[in-house]
Amino acid sequence: MKFDEAAVRADDQGTRQRVARSILVDGPSTAAALAERLDLTPAAVRRHLDQLVEDGAVEARDPRSTGHKGRGRPAKVFALTERGREGFDQQYDDLAVQALRFLAQTAGDDGLRAFAAKRADFIREGFASISQQQPELTPAQVLAQVFTDEGYVASVRELPVVGEQLCQQHCPVSHVAHEFPQLCEAETAAISELLGTHVQRLATIAHGDGVCTTCIPNISTSSTTRSTDERKQVTV
Repeated sequence: MKFDEAAVRADDQGTRQRVARSILVDGPSTAAALAERLDLTPAAVRRHLDQLVEDGAVEARDPRSTGHKGRGRPAKVFALTERGREGFDQQYDDLAVQALRFLAQTAGDDGLRAFAAKRADFIREGFASISQQQPELTPAQVLAQVFTDEGYVASVRELPVVGEQLCQQHCPVSHVAHEFPQLCEAETAAISELLGTHVQRLATIAHGDGVCTTCIPNISTSSTTRSTDERKQVTV
């Protein structure tokens, strides 16, 4: 009997890990969406979500307003907390934070920014390599692959009219970036440099958002915006 109980507990733990990983990969999700993705019953998913919430690994959030007009309240979405993210591979430790604090004290903000820019070379190097190996990918898809290879679990979403959105469901250096946003800024600058257009970070895990999102405008849209700005400057 004890063996059976241990097996059940192990199976439950494994399923909870699947639920948590699905949220990591696909972002904040409803219980119904998780049940469909994982081929589980809604009741089973809710049971595991309740336990994950109790453990502090997941939190329930109100969904973003989407003009919902149906009956009743829209379903809650479940997102990983910092504790939940720590259950997955993280590429930081106290030593990294201490090292950057020391760098800040001895070299100042210029030193931190130089370090952050150098670290962002993984984006430039990966972009060149993957673009050559997989020419069928769009630039945004190449970037998603680069970040995924570095543990960010990235994907691309189409934004009608506007362009694309680079989404990173995980940040392996989120705790470090929370104290040193220069890391995020350098990544954004590298993306902008590679694409030859201005991009904008809309949200970051390091500052408490569920997903890191970067808006990549259509080249035509970006060019039109720049032309408009230039005309305004001339007018002024």
